[in-house]
Amino acid sequence: MDAIQLAADLQAAAPLVNPSLLAADFGNLQREIRSLEEAGARVLHLDIMDGHFVPNLSFGLPVVQAIRRLTQLPLDVHLMLSRPGPYLRPFRQAGADLITIHIEAAPDPSELLEEIRSLGACAGLTLNPPTPVESLEPYLELCDLVLVMSVMAGFGGQSFQPAALQRLRRLRQLAGPGLLLSVDGGVDQQTIGDCAEAGADLFVVGTGLFNGDAYDQRLAELTALARDVKDVQI
Repeated sequence: MDAIQLAADLQAAAPLVNPSLLAADFGNLQREIRSLEEAGARVLHLDIMDGHFVPNLSFGLPVVQAIRRLTQLPLDVHLMLSRPGPYLRPFRQAGADLITIHIEAAPDPSELLEEIRSLGACAGLTLNPPTPVESLEPYLELCDLVLVMSVMAGFGGQSFQPAALQRLRRLRQLAGPGLLLSVDGGVDQQTIGDCAEAGADLFVVGTGLFNGDAYDQRLAELTALARDVKDVQI
């Protein structure tokens, strides 16, 4: 799908829960993806960790390729890599539809964001909690997506940091309504409404979705909590 059209479609469909496959059962990945599709998921989040930029390893290109063969859903690929540049084309070729890089790994990300767009993917930029929101401001026009980390990148199951809410509000002020805002880290039934009120469109959920069997019920509940807030704002 064309990146511009994909971004517009996601914006129109928001709020959307974005299941993080890092929390899925990798021994039954095909079954997990089918369950998420049947539950109504519209996009899947993939965390790529290099053991250097973050102190953890996850999975790489072969797994992304395998996931691409299993689903037609858009793949939202979050690169937690010290050197994202050499991997943009390979991950796009592996099936990434949205590619997000860290401002901490690329203090001047202009060329990388432009390259992502030239590859036909949506370009995303993200930042960890200690990084000032203003560091992203010069590059917002090159972004289709901004991901606000409400925990330090690198590990699942961390507690939500409420300071992320003000960061979402500030980014919404800076970027206006046309930019997709995503939030990742500790998003669950208790925090998703606050994130929606602060301006988030996409909600990356890992353990808050996968810690149970009824994905359809959990996804519907989370989506309803976010949508109720959005409807009130409208």
